[in-house]
Amino acid sequence: MTQHRRYSGLKVGALAVPIAALVLTGCSAPAGSNASSGGSKEFSLSFATSNTIESPFQVLGEKYMEANPDVKITFNPQPNDSYDQTLRTQLQAGNASDIVVTSPGSGQGRSILPLAEAGFLEPLDDSAKELLPEGSASTFGPEGKVFGQATAITVSALVTNETAAKAAGEFPADFAALEEQCKTLESSGKSLFALAGAAPPNTGLTAMSLAASRVYGEDPQWNEKRAANEVTFAGSEGWKSALEAVNTLKDAGCFQKGAAGAGFDAITKGLASGTSLAGFIPATSWKQLQSAAAGSEFGVRALPAESPDKSFVYASANYAFSINAAAKNKEAAKAFLAWAAEPEQTKAFAEIDGALPVTGLDAYDFEGGAYKNIGDLIKNGKYGPLPNSQWPNSAVYDALATGVQGIITGQKSPDQVLQAMDAAWGQ
Repeated sequence: MTQHRRYSGLKVGALAVPIAALVLTGCSAPAGSNASSGGSKEFSLSFATSNTIESPFQVLGEKYMEANPDVKITFNPQPNDSYDQTLRTQLQAGNASDIVVTSPGSGQGRSILPLAEAGFLEPLDDSAKELLPEGSASTFGPEGKVFGQATAITVSALVTNETAAKAAGEFPADFAALEEQCKTLESSGKSLFALAGAAPPNTGLTAMSLAASRVYGEDPQWNEKRAANEVTFAGSEGWKSALEAVNTLKDAGCFQKGAAGAGFDAITKGLASGTSLAGFIPATSWKQLQSAAAGSEFGVRALPAESPDKSFVYASANYAFSINAAAKNKEAAKAFLAWAAEPEQTKAFAEIDGALPVTGLDAYDFEGGAYKNIGDLIKNGKYGPLPNSQWPNSAVYDALATGVQGIITGQKSPDQVLQAMDAAWGQ
């Protein structure tokens, strides 16, 4: 059993990529299909966005309207940095959209479990249940109920400019080789990594990426042990090694100049221009970057571990459609979700998003595609969900993300950050 069937996941801050609009193909419903059999045929949809292009959620909605001319969808995109707070505020006020994009688990403001517990989400039907990766039901709702419909499997690893990486030589196979390549690249005015040091979502994801092989590759049940108070962040050698590695990367010149104060645009520009070879960003960004940087090939790689046999990546269902329990147009919303759950739509959503399909991953052909370098890890089950999808609240991730910023600027030590994460766990 592969691990994508044992875990499900998260949502982390997405990459801002101001590039051309996306084109979704194969997303039309059968001719003459209807949005609903009666009642209102309009509904609203909220989702987070980090750039100026249409999101795959909006593109999918537009295709639905093309197939159903009598349907009207009102799109309510929200900035990713404020989406969680805005969503909860609107749900509490009773004026949220009919359909809202959520995340499985409990570690964020948009996470399904706390929103369902608060009574904000509507239970979904069998079509949503059928899309659950095996073993992930507990992150989509309590007591056998499902409050979110998974859309795709998202990998969180390194997105690399393969063209620039090839020009720089062999991509490092282990962490020691990575340090050496960082020094070589720095001497030539380039960097191995582009980092948005001023953006907590990116610093947090960087730290979790460093913990992949050191913590979760060694012990996939580490989060469960933390929940049972059998381990702590401050007492974990793996977590301590991961945060100490932030200093190692900084000292080796692995980040671009000015990384501490950089925003997401530094990642976009660095990877697109080839002045940086890789970034700690959701793997779906490879497709957008490849469209923006004509002539460069982009792909997805695991962060080199201390030894190649310890490589480990994160992959999980990290987006979901949920229906607002106070929605005024529930029937129209349910009709859309039933359509979006059809195989043609799930496949098309994954293609346009640059993700892996939420179903059929066991038979996925990794050869020749953007995910070819992590295909063996996926096939061998050497992956799991992003850690914060299973953390009890968003404060733990916030302590990590802001703490890493402090490590980069020299204002905090790894031990201080880990102690803050333990304190946040009990909030």
